Amino acid sequence: MEGDGKLESKIENLLNVEKQMRQGGDVAGTRKAVTDILQLCFDARAWNMLNEQIVLLSKRRGQLKQAVQAMVQQALQYIDQTPDLETKIELIKTLNNVSAGKIYVEIERARLVKKLAKIKEEQGLVTEAANLMQEVAVETFGAMAKTEKIAFILEQVRLCLDSLDFVRAQILSRKINPKVFEADLSKEKKKPKEGENVVEEPAPDIPSLLELKRIYYELSIRYYFQNNDYLEICRCYKAIYEIPSVKENPAQWIPVLRKICWYLVLSPHDPMQSSLHNLTLEDKNLLEIPYFRLLLKQLITTEVIQWTSLWNTFKDEFENEKNMLGGSLGDKAAEDLRLRVIEHNILVVSKYYSRIALKRLADLLCLSIQEAEKHLSEMVVSKALVAKIDRPVGMIYFQPAKDSNDILNSWAFNLEKLLDLVEKSCHQIHKETMVHKAAVRA
Repeated sequence: MEGDGKLESKIENLLNVEKQMRQGGDVAGTRKAVTDILQLCFDARAWNMLNEQIVLLSKRRGQLKQAVQAMVQQALQYIDQTPDLETKIELIKTLNNVSAGKIYVEIERARLVKKLAKIKEEQGLVTEAANLMQEVAVETFGAMAKTEKIAFILEQVRLCLDSLDFVRAQILSRKINPKVFEADLSKEKKKPKEGENVVEEPAPDIPSLLELKRIYYELSIRYYFQNNDYLEICRCYKAIYEIPSVKENPAQWIPVLRKICWYLVLSPHDPMQSSLHNLTLEDKNLLEIPYFRLLLKQLITTEVIQWTSLWNTFKDEFENEKNMLGGSLGDKAAEDLRLRVIEHNILVVSKYYSRIALKRLADLLCLSIQEAEKHLSEMVVSKALVAKIDRPVGMIYFQPAKDSNDILNSWAFNLEKLLDLVEKSCHQIHKETMVHKAAVRA
């Protein structure tokens, strides 16, 4: 009791000093007075008193911004030294309420919300933690360091993915431009001009830009994985593969390169996939994993692939992916791999034949006639190739796909031909008219 009385009298004296300094407009003196009050409460481990003084000082008439900022920054250091979880949450909530709506302590508030969200997540309240994080829009904070902004947004995305809110996760991830990971932060550090915001140093626990790049693409993989968007997953792994720390360590790049190869062959055939396929084949590191070089080679050559022999060759490697970086390739991966082989075989057949019997195509694909027709129709609908099926006769007619220039050239040629015919017709009519007039005169 005696200790409490001494503490209260000391605080009372400091409050009087703070009032004088505040009314006199002494920024340094007011700041020192408020920090000394908090330090007294902390030294005495009077946590309830600390919360009360924070609220009281922040609500004092004409309180200086610098004093509130110093008070919040100092109280932030006490959070990790609280005796129990309940006291910690109470202190965080007090500081959160004090800093709400104050632009000069927005960074501190963002850090407080992050700490509170982490506690909620540890308690198993993932959705509540995600909702808490979404209340803060760090992309508008001019004084926050770029790496800290990115780390905060990535934490928002992770919590949304954990709570299975994929739509909001995608919206939040679009706040980060992937080009930002290629920037050189050391060159960007310039002395701020007069009137510009001074960018604060990031918190000590914020990862480097390259580590954030890896986290960004790993979260993107989680998002695309639930849609089975294999090409986008492949592009994400490709970006991770290009990180210098990954490329220098074979233990890291081999699992990533394996994933790139698998997701390339699982992706539907299109110009982007074809370009990535050829680019990956040129990578010298593929020589270290010859099985995967063979897999990529097989799916780029214009030869029909026997599904059973391909599956028997690569089945063990396919099953091994469960134990590698990134885990299994997905529940539908084996089924989709078979579908890609069928599509590859149909494209190969379309290059060698201008027409083919449906039964013969089914034999080449090792499928029933109905299945062969179904897969061919799906490829025509997706515009992967141009073909017509004469069902009564049982024939398929392949046509080379025409680009827009060829179509325009054929139209121009047809128009020119039409104008020539019109001109010849006019000439013949004129000739007949002249002959007729000469005959009448005679």
